[in-house]
Amino acid sequence: MTRKLSILIPAYNEEDTILEILNVLKDLDLGLGLKKEIVIVDDCSTDSTRSIINQFVEDNPTSDVQIFNQEVNRGKGAALHKAIELCTGDIAIIQDADLEYDPEEYINLLKPILKGKADVVYGSRFMGGYAHRILFFWHSIGNKFLTTLSNAFTNLNLTDMETCYKMFRTDILKSLDLKEKRFGFEPEVTAKVSRIPGIRIYEVGISYYGRTYAEGKKINWKDGMRALWCVFKYNTFSR
Repeated sequence: MTRKLSILIPAYNEEDTILEILNVLKDLDLGLGLKKEIVIVDDCSTDSTRSIINQFVEDNPTSDVQIFNQEVNRGKGAALHKAIELCTGDIAIIQDADLEYDPEEYINLLKPILKGKADVVYGSRFMGGYAHRILFFWHSIGNKFLTTLSNAFTNLNLTDMETCYKMFRTDILKSLDLKEKRFGFEPEVTAKVSRIPGIRIYEVGISYYGRTYAEGKKINWKDGMRALWCVFKYNTFSR
């Protein structure tokens, strides 16, 4: 039976990059006999993101694309909750609507799952010999701190808990009772998958073409503080 990969894209005010990433995904040849679907949740964008997405769908009627438009801005986590609900693939990966991550590297994350070795695969920006744009010192320190703290609770040895590229067997992802509406999604999903009996989590190196704030980066110190709170919340009193 042919397997399908669901590519989950939360989008908010990404008019400068959304068309390019959608064209990359449209032309992406996964090989391995895999089909693909693109599930886009527009989080009530105030720019032309939504019209660009609609035009892309109109121009590519043979592509397997689902679109859901949030009526109000609810946050990345909430957009992902809806994308998880809608997706129909056997495997799912989270893809930001920008150009910081390279879909050509999906294959590296897919292999452990397709070989029957893994249930969840994280793409790490901090391991392997891959291109990694040099940007913000304090972001990297914060990321490593959050990852280390998360590992201390989950007893995992991840190097990049905050990575966008997380790939799951879809049945596992759909089984999680996820609550976080914004950037607390990463520590919450990590805490919850770590507690599944017998779960097999892998990590592979990926590239990272980071953006500056002038180029559209949105995460800030407040999101980091929320992530810190979520590490404690979902590993202790909200299990």
